Amino acid sequence: MSEFRIHHDVSELLGLLRVRGGEGAEVYIDLLQKSIYTNMAAGGSSDSSIPSCTSKISLQELEELRTQLGTVTDSASTQQPLELTREMLRDKHNKKNAGQPVPVFPSWVYERPTLTDDFLIGTALSTDTTVPIGTLPLASQESMIVEDLLYVLIGVDGRYITAQPLVGSQNRAFSVDPNLDLSIKELVTRILPVAAGYSAVTRFIEEKFSFEYGQVNHALAAAMRTLIKEYMILITQLEHLQRQGLLSLQKLWFYIQPTMRTLEILSSLATSVDKGECMGGSTLNLLHDKTSSYTGDSQAQELCLYLTKAASVPYFEILEKWIYRGIINDPYSEFMVEEHELQKEKIQEDYNDKYWDQRYTVVQQQIPSFLQKMADKILSTGKYLNVVRECGRDITCPVAKEIIYTSKERAYVEQIEKAYNYASKVLLDFLMEEKELVAHLRSIKHYFLMDQGDFFVHFMDLTEEELKKPVDEIITTRLEALLELALQMSTANTDPFKDNLKIDLMPHDLITQLLRVLAIETKQEKAIIGADPTELPLSGLEAFSFDYIVKWPLSLIINRKALTRYQMLFRHMFYCKHVERQLCNVWISNKTAKQSSLYSAKWFAGAFILRQRMLNFVQNIQYYMTLEVMEPAWHILEQNLKLASNIDDVLRHHTSFLDKCLKDCMLTNTELMKIFTKLMSVCVMFTNCMQRFTQSMKLDSEMDRLTLEDGTMLGPPTEEERAEETAKKKLTNKLLAEHADNLHLTSGFEATISKFDSNFSTHLLDLLDRLSVCSTNDGEHSMLNIVYRLDFNGFYTERLEHMSAERSQRAAPPPACTAAPAPRRQCLQGASELETERRETGGTLGPLERM
Repeated sequence: MSEFRIHHDVSELLGLLRVRGGEGAEVYIDLLQKSIYTNMAAGGSSDSSIPSCTSKISLQELEELRTQLGTVTDSASTQQPLELTREMLRDKHNKKNAGQPVPVFPSWVYERPTLTDDFLIGTALSTDTTVPIGTLPLASQESMIVEDLLYVLIGVDGRYITAQPLVGSQNRAFSVDPNLDLSIKELVTRILPVAAGYSAVTRFIEEKFSFEYGQVNHALAAAMRTLIKEYMILITQLEHLQRQGLLSLQKLWFYIQPTMRTLEILSSLATSVDKGECMGGSTLNLLHDKTSSYTGDSQAQELCLYLTKAASVPYFEILEKWIYRGIINDPYSEFMVEEHELQKEKIQEDYNDKYWDQRYTVVQQQIPSFLQKMADKILSTGKYLNVVRECGRDITCPVAKEIIYTSKERAYVEQIEKAYNYASKVLLDFLMEEKELVAHLRSIKHYFLMDQGDFFVHFMDLTEEELKKPVDEIITTRLEALLELALQMSTANTDPFKDNLKIDLMPHDLITQLLRVLAIETKQEKAIIGADPTELPLSGLEAFSFDYIVKWPLSLIINRKALTRYQMLFRHMFYCKHVERQLCNVWISNKTAKQSSLYSAKWFAGAFILRQRMLNFVQNIQYYMTLEVMEPAWHILEQNLKLASNIDDVLRHHTSFLDKCLKDCMLTNTELMKIFTKLMSVCVMFTNCMQRFTQSMKLDSEMDRLTLEDGTMLGPPTEEERAEETAKKKLTNKLLAEHADNLHLTSGFEATISKFDSNFSTHLLDLLDRLSVCSTNDGEHSMLNIVYRLDFNGFYTERLEHMSAERSQRAAPPPACTAAPAPRRQCLQGASELETERRETGGTLGPLERM
């Protein structure tokens, strides 16, 4: 017979016999094939034990076969899966608690079937000498049935009443001798549900007493076992009456009725827990719902309340350790808070690290419904205490009190509130007073937000030449030494946390850094991070940034994400400061040009005017960012920190401060950054051009003049030497002026200055127009302050109105402003265009300065 035919016939037979559960037809096919091969090996025929296809079986034979297969199915669908379930749970718990393996019962507990209190199929009392009950008088039938019922009620088969094998998750069924008198049989049928309930509860107790199912289920099983003991005492008393001949079937029915309701409730709870595969908080949730559902039935509600109280004891012990000490002792994963293995050191390394959010998380299915409203506070309470405990401080909660389940939720809600308030205060005071969080934030503000003016003057003077080099040629230790010198020479020397400030040469320029930050947790993240770096070498100015060393637990607030935002603000302002210094250097060097005949030239006056416009633009941008964005936001942050009641408020206020600074400084708007970068590039190229021109106009005789005025080794200069040098100086100035005039005529410097003026004006108008659009569309009215500052006398008003009129005439809507709430795709697209343009133009800092 082919394997396919065997599979088909076995599957059809199982369907005919209504056999459910187990592992399907494969189990029976394997057994059948092994049996055939065994018979063949023993010399028998392969079909000696298999009836022919044409043979028919009687209904009685069919029922016997169904019973036998049901028994096999029962053993395959209950015992084997239970062992597999225990093994799976054991592996899960051991994986979570590698150092503390879950204790297990010895194997003989499960291998010896007679240790159970439930029915053992096939071990009924011997029926060899049993008299057919139908031949007995009615009184004798009642006496025999009472004896059988007393056995059945404690999980032992009788002579005339036997338990049927379990089929799947169905309740226990019983077989009653069909020859029994109908009146007695009717009363027996009423009593048998008690035995079925006892069987279900007993199986539940024996299963859940295993360690693998957790402490809550174990406590529930223990409470049920206590009730079953009371039930067994009742049965013992009834047996005593039966031996004295004082127990009739009616009396048994009378005595057993109060217990019927209890076993019905217990059986219902056991079945619900099994079906839902409940553990821990989910078990308590089910018990609480059952207790609430029995409103109006005081007996049932009291019973469920007793079970819920008993089962909640281990859960509340875990809860008390968590909210009073910040410790989770949950080896069986039953608690609503789950701990993850994360290293707090990564907060200072990984921008996207989520230690505070993911170290401890809430498991929704383990939250009892009576604690649902307090879940967030329970999570926060333990987290706060855990931070302090990891700092080596012993915590003793003064409001610690045992939490007991009660139908009045307010009792333990108040206790959780007290623990939460204490934990919030302890951690907040620890960070604010002992760890000086505000002082650290103020120190970061001094350096990253360029609050310490004299320090930056000294630092930029000392490092100007070093930062002009390519980043690969810069010696970091030299920059660190210069940084330390600048700190000592300025008022920053009084800062107690100045030693935490370090030099950080970034691998990317500011635009690439912004691009990578915008790409985090998007589809473009891998492509952006895996992209090849720019071919243009970075200069020190492009790569330079500060870094700050933060230790635990301050790193919860000043984490890598926050420091990265500080770095972006610093690099943005540092670049503006650098451009301002370059323009001021042009102003200084232009003083020497006043001695030439070109000073009266029209184009040279135009260059002076353009330089002043550029300087006015850069200085007003810096003023806006420092005094109109960062300072007000900082004062708001300080006020909010004073009013904060917990560490989550501090985190929220600090993040809000950084987000506002980034947004109002145009760092989250790629369109504005694109225009702003173009303006800065024009300014840098203009300063380079003017520096090269003014260098050609320096008087070569300056050193000679100093040499003559100071004298030589032969003595002071004579009158003849002074007259000769005066004549040479006039001749040199004349020749140099003529050379500059020729250079101007041949190289088209007038056209160059005019081109710079045109580009600067175009980009500036574009920036002002875009700022107006963004402030109108997105409600960012603070950016209008830039417009008012740069157009204080209405110089650009007419041209802006003309641009607005042209835009309104076009049918197309204005381009959307890609501010922070805009879709990430638009931000990334704008940032990509900005990066492409930067590479095509040769960079924004170093390459332009090397022109």
